[in-house]
Amino acid sequence: MTMSSNSKKSILFLVTALFLLLGACSNNGEDTGNHEGGNNQEKKEEMDGMDHDDMNHSSSGEVPEGLKEAANPTYPVGSKATIQDDHMKGMKGAEATITGAYETVVYTVTYTPTTGGEKVEDHKWVIHEEIEDHGEEPYESGDEVVLDADHMKGMEGATATVESAEEMTVYMVDFTPVTGGKAVKNHKWVTESELSPAE
Repeated sequence: MTMSSNSKKSILFLVTALFLLLGACSNNGEDTGNHEGGNNQEKKEEMDGMDHDDMNHSSSGEVPEGLKEAANPTYPVGSKATIQDDHMKGMKGAEATITGAYETVVYTVTYTPTTGGEKVEDHKWVIHEEIEDHGEEPYESGDEVVLDADHMKGMEGATATVESAEEMTVYMVDFTPVTGGKAVKNHKWVTESELSPAE
C-alpha cells in the first residue's frame, strides 16, 4: 500500500513538473514573440512617421532674403528635369518642374534636431542664406553654425557642423515621388549635378 501511495505521489509530481515546465516554455515563447512583435511594430510606426512627417520636404516657396536668382540657369523656371539623386524616398527618377533657380554657396551639414532624436548626418542641402547671422564669406568644412532653415522638423535653430561647401546653382522643384503618394511642392534644394534633361 505504501509503495502504491509513493508511486502515485511520484507520478503526480512528475506530471505537475512536466505541466509547469511546458507552461513556462510556452509563456516564454509568447512573451518573446509579443515583445519582439511590439518592438518591431513600434519601430515600423516610427519609421513610417519619419517618412511622412520629416521627409516630405514641401515648402511655402518663400526664399531667404538676399538670395540671388540665377541669371542664366541650365534649367530655367518652368522647365522640366529628371531628378538623379535620392535625398528622400521616391525622389530619384521623378520628373521635376523647376520653381526657382539661385546662385549661392551650398552646404552639407550634420546636426542634432532641436526636437530630439538621432543626429542627422550629411544633410543635403542648406544654403548660405539659411545660416543664422551669416556674413558675406562662405563657411568652410568643420565650421559650427546655427541653422535658420525649416526643411525638416527640428532643423530650425539647430547647431550644425559644415561637412562641405561649394558655390553653385541650386533649384527649388515640384515633383511627385516615383513610389507614389503626395506631390512635393517647392522642395529645397536640388543641385544642378542632381538633375538631367527630362526625357
